[in-house]
Parts: sequence; C-alpha cells; structure tokens
Amino acid sequence: MLSMKESNIKIFFLLLVGVFLVSCSQKEFDTSEELMVYITDPENGYVQQKEVNGIAFSLLYRPTDLLVQQEISEDATKQEIDSLRKKYNDYVYFNLSMSKNNQEILNGLAGDRAKFGTMVNQLAFGMEEKVHLFSKKKDTIAMADYIYPRMYGMGGGTTILLVYPRSTNIMKDDFFHLTIEDIGLTTGEVGFKIPVKPIKEEPRLVFIK
Repeated sequence: MLSMKESNIKIFFLLLVGVFLVSCSQKEFDTSEELMVYITDPENGYVQQKEVNGIAFSLLYRPTDLLVQQEISEDATKQEIDSLRKKYNDYVYFNLSMSKNNQEILNGLAGDRAKFGTMVNQLAFGMEEKVHLFSKKKDTIAMADYIYPRMYGMGGGTTILLVYPRSTNIMKDDFFHLTIEDIGLTTGEVGFKIPVKPIKEEPRLVFIK
C-alpha cells in the first residue's frame, strides 16, 4: 500500500504527464497565415463544409490567438498576451460563411428590393434567432454575440462571426451541434456536428520569440 507521500508524488507525476501531453498536441505557428492554412484543412477538424440547394455553407472554428493578435502591439509583454488570452478564452468563436456561385448571398437578391432588404435585416439583426448551439445532451447554449460585416459585394461569401460562452456543457463532451434555420434561401435547416477535442487542443501563435 502506498504511503501518503508516495501517493502525492504519483498524483503530481500524473498531472505533469497530462500537461506534457496537452502541450505536445497543441501546435504553434509563427504567423497567422500559417495558422489559417492549418485550420482550413478539413483533416485537422476545425472546418466543415456543406452545400444545400446551391448554397455553400462553411463553419470554421476561430482560435483564441487570432483574436488576441488583433489587439496586441509588436512589443507586447507576456503579461499582456496572457491577459488577452484569458479574456478571449471565455468564449468560442466560429466563422459561418454562406455563398452562392462564390459570391455573397445578397448578390442574387439585388434585383428584388423587398427580398434584399429583408435579407439584410435578417443578417444584421436576426441571426441570434436562426443559429442554435446545442450540447451533446441537447442543452441550448445562448449566443453571446455575433458580428455581420457588410462587404457590399466585394467578398466571396457572406461571413458572420458567431460567439458563444466556452460552457462546460459543451466542452465536457466529445462533440456538440450547431444548426442554422432556413433564412429564406430554401435550404431547410443545416446542421454541423462539432468535435470538442480540436478546440481543447486549438493551435496557438508564437507572439514572443
């Protein structure tokens, strides 16, 4: 039978092994361009694509460090970087993109002023009611925020940044679900099954070399 001291040493050793395994599985990149190449490769588990009734859907997980990079200066300290990582790590972020013929979905409605206006209003103010996140046990996770930047026909698709709390209800299981109701594109409901492991092991940027 192990003594109390031996038991504590064993627990400490196991914790060290766990930290070591996580750090080994978490990839690091010198530039955001390299990181983007990695997460946009479907084999790495950060992006999923579907096409329904001519509408191409793409759901891309956006790692914390891509948001951190937007706020730091070139001479940022480790303390500043760690503070921003802690701030953004309270949430998970997804880029939801929709396109038709490699164009924004609004482009196909340009000739119908009423439908165009309805769609703009839907994208700008109504997506919280159309996009839903569920845990494996079907618990609903409320959206924290979303951002729809108007590209005015200059983009290859309509992209929305979705923000959800990094809830234990979704992170403790092996996957969760995100669904998009039909927003007037006759696609019906479109769903994605999102694996949790890649998010827990999300890649990072090397800010200080």
